[in-house]
Amino acid sequence: MSILEKGIAAAVAVTVTAALPSGQQVFRAGVDLVHFAVVVTDKAGQPIDALKAEDFEIIEEGKTQTVKFFAGGQAEDAPPLHLGFMIDLSGSMAEDIRDVRSAAIKFLDAIKKVEDITIVDFDTEVRTARFAADDPRLIERIRSRKPDGYTALYDALGTYLNGASGQTGEKILVMYTDGGDTRSAIKQGELIDLLKASDVTVYAIGYLEHQGSARSEQQQVLQRFANATGGQAFFPAKLKDVDKMYEKILREISSRYSFGYVSTDTRMDGKWRDVKIRVIRPDLKDAKVRTRGGYFAAYNPASR
Repeated sequence: MSILEKGIAAAVAVTVTAALPSGQQVFRAGVDLVHFAVVVTDKAGQPIDALKAEDFEIIEEGKTQTVKFFAGGQAEDAPPLHLGFMIDLSGSMAEDIRDVRSAAIKFLDAIKKVEDITIVDFDTEVRTARFAADDPRLIERIRSRKPDGYTALYDALGTYLNGASGQTGEKILVMYTDGGDTRSAIKQGELIDLLKASDVTVYAIGYLEHQGSARSEQQQVLQRFANATGGQAFFPAKLKDVDKMYEKILREISSRYSFGYVSTDTRMDGKWRDVKIRVIRPDLKDAKVRTRGGYFAAYNPASR
């Protein structure tokens, strides 16, 4: 089975909720809950906090769905947050690696309420390691390897997504690169399908000032990856601006909403289903909702 097939098969593993005696909800592994992470922003692009489930409407293939689970990013009953952090260690990073590492360590120190952190570093090869958020080896991992080789960006993304498919809860990948892919076995189109099949939100930081005429094309690629997941892509003009990009990502992470619903469409046909989530509160008509555009239904050959 290819990495793409594994990713799509794993992406249909979903979650259900259960009510506690106190009325609280918990996020549990199960078979039929569709999960969406959502960011809501105002006209200025600033995240909007403190919304409630009744402020939203979810439409799947033209049919309204009933929310079974809802929590804000900082709520006590929010799903566990699994963070992926991906860093480019190809040879072109040699000049900037000290500043890039400092910004990465500052970001990882600042993030709160994380279940675990998966570090993915890549050059010609891809390496991954998962740590508890307070594991001192995490920082050493960021500092330990010297830049060298080519840029297997797509393979690194595919490897992370495949590993994250078994995690239950919120999944966010923050990735840093200074260039386009030059080495991967997986193709860009395959990777887009894999991103759509996952429930990982991707935030990409592309410092592409050394890329010359290829910069515009590489920006479009990173933007495409982020858009497929409901995330964002950032392109700092100066290396010192990378810290500001991480601050924006931290703000979004703390302001996310988590939705779960049981689809009214019980077919297990493996097909893509378009989903629209919008804010229906009258005083927030200009609010923008960012999330993934849908999901692949579970697949059972016997149900065809």
